[in-house]
Amino acid sequence: MTSSLIPEKPLLFSPSLAATIGLEEAILLSALSDVAHYRPGTYRQGHHWLKLEAPQLQSLLPFWSDQDLQRVSKSLRDKGIILVESAPYTESRQLLFAFNETDRTQSAPAAPAAHNPDPQTGANRISPHWRPDAELMRHIAQHNIPDHFVREQLPEFIAYWRERGESHHAWGAKFLKHLLRQWREAQTEHQVRRDREVAMHSGWRPSRDALEVLVKHANISLAFIEDAIPEFVLYWQERGDVGRTWNSKFIQHVKRQWLRYNAALEHDTEPRRIPENWQPSQDVYDVLKLANIDLAFAQRQVPEFVLYWRDSNQVHSSWNTKFLQHVKYHWARQHALTTHNPQAGQHAGQQDPSRPGTTRDRSLVQDLTDRSWAR
Repeated sequence: MTSSLIPEKPLLFSPSLAATIGLEEAILLSALSDVAHYRPGTYRQGHHWLKLEAPQLQSLLPFWSDQDLQRVSKSLRDKGIILVESAPYTESRQLLFAFNETDRTQSAPAAPAAHNPDPQTGANRISPHWRPDAELMRHIAQHNIPDHFVREQLPEFIAYWRERGESHHAWGAKFLKHLLRQWREAQTEHQVRRDREVAMHSGWRPSRDALEVLVKHANISLAFIEDAIPEFVLYWQERGDVGRTWNSKFIQHVKRQWLRYNAALEHDTEPRRIPENWQPSQDVYDVLKLANIDLAFAQRQVPEFVLYWRDSNQVHSSWNTKFLQHVKYHWARQHALTTHNPQAGQHAGQQDPSRPGTTRDRSLVQDLTDRSWAR
């Protein structure tokens, strides 16, 4: 027994489809699918095209205005579910459309029954060769998702739905939903990785484990390690990099310097006065280069260094070592002055005599023996 309140055949639509693509879209798609079963169409470019005029659509969907039909049909087109070749419905008063599913029956043997559209719903299983069409790719591009990411998601998406064996009207809409979820997760993971990375800062010091590796296992002098910290911090601060392996970078940095440093000492072991024409060995400059210290700055320190030690009449077994300490100290001190007074660093190695606390306010021997800057 039928109710007198239902004077005509009701429209049927899939609730799960409505949840996926929208209620209005599911209603229009169901109506178009019903019409396609009994109206002949035109086969072209792998699709069956069907033209519906305004009277037919108004009879089929009398509760929608022309603007509604244009809006909902455009939504189906934007989701990649149907193809539309007619002008906007409010202008043309017709809808020339095709379901966005390639029909291979015109050029190839029929596919197995499991892949044919369901005669009741028009849904079909996903093809192993399914790919998003140009319209769907344009819609994906609006979300700034790169093509390579789209290609990476396709095999998993196709394999998942083929294993489930389900049929759907709009694989394009399902893929878009899947792709947006994967993209959001990838972006979140990328941000989490970035958050774990930190920039170099002026208060950075190597960890206790890093110091143990250098002192106990590599037999490197703790004083030498302390000397290397300011130059290491300065170099990476100026570069502005971020990372999670600063301790590893520092260990490698110090080990390289230590090898060069020992090479510089091999031929400089007998205590003697500094010669009047003394110059640092090339190994010294190699160590300074590894420490990212400007070589022109180091060369400007030579005359004052030689003058002081000639006047002091002292003997040492390694003037190269003394000079390395001297240059590293003044390089770090210059950076500290530049940080607090930009004018002080306009010319590397020149101190401002008007500022208290510069090297002009105390003896050179204090500069050479003061190691407070390395602590």
